[in-house]
Amino acid sequence: MPEATMQVTDRRPIVTIALLAAMADGERGPEEQEQLRRIAATAGGEDVAALGQQIQAGQVKLDAVVGQLSGDEARRLAYEMAVCVCNADGVANEREQAFLSQLRAALRLEPVELEQHAQALASAPLPGPPLEVGAPQPRREPLPSQAGIPAMTPDEALDEMILDQAIITGALELLPQGLATLAIVPLQLRLVYRIGSDYGQKMDANQIKDLAAAMGLGAAGQVLEGVARKVLGGVAQGLFGGLFGGVAGGVAGAAVGAASTFATTYALGYAAKQYYGQGRRLSLADLQALVARLREEAKGIFPKVEQRIEGQARNLDLRKLVGSLRGEGGSQI
Repeated sequence: MPEATMQVTDRRPIVTIALLAAMADGERGPEEQEQLRRIAATAGGEDVAALGQQIQAGQVKLDAVVGQLSGDEARRLAYEMAVCVCNADGVANEREQAFLSQLRAALRLEPVELEQHAQALASAPLPGPPLEVGAPQPRREPLPSQAGIPAMTPDEALDEMILDQAIITGALELLPQGLATLAIVPLQLRLVYRIGSDYGQKMDANQIKDLAAAMGLGAAGQVLEGVARKVLGGVAQGLFGGLFGGVAGGVAGAAVGAASTFATTYALGYAAKQYYGQGRRLSLADLQALVARLREEAKGIFPKVEQRIEGQARNLDLRKLVGSLRGEGGSQI
């Protein structure tokens, strides 16, 4: 499928539809709603900033917004974006499904393959080994010293796992497919689950999502931001035509997206490590301050691993990664 083209006038209605989708479940707290509004304002312009309050007041009519779209391509992109956002933090609930049904009718579209993959990723199991992509890398395991090489301690192994997963999620941002963005959150959830398990904590997906949202790293916000970068940046060829095809790199905003997602995953991993390592005694304010500090730290690390991220993206098989997350294969991608 050739690269999608959109009119500049499509930006605001598409972002509006995405924000409607993000607020469709009616269960987001004030902090998460504010995060979504900030992201929408960044993606759609300052005139979008007040949309959150207008949506909550029932002042934004879906049919009117759909009528502002320039053509079939813009309508498809708007729907794909809504599907991604509605399935960001779990399989779309009843309200979100009702919204998507209403949106399909307004757009005169049929259900798309992306919906099935989005739902499968949203319900991906948490237990499982960390994912590895690209060519196998030599790695020191926490085993007894061999040939004079010091053994890696469990703490060092955990640090390496966090860095590896941050690199993988950053690499996903370099792919043009919207499905790649949807795979980021399950990877992050699995990372936090693995860290918690190492510290003897038992948790489910909802607890992990609540923890991430408390840190200011809500799933819906991440997906809204990531898909907005791709769709509104004109990189949508992988969404409809080839869900798993496409070439990494060379796309507008990709480097920014890779750096942002790398920093988010890095901060989430290390914040979870400290949180669970201290017996979950960190206050909400301390957690948020810790995440802010870790994100700044990650910005300094990113230039040192940028080539590794680009290499991972070139070797990444999205089909196998998605299958592995869904429990359909091994951890080696």
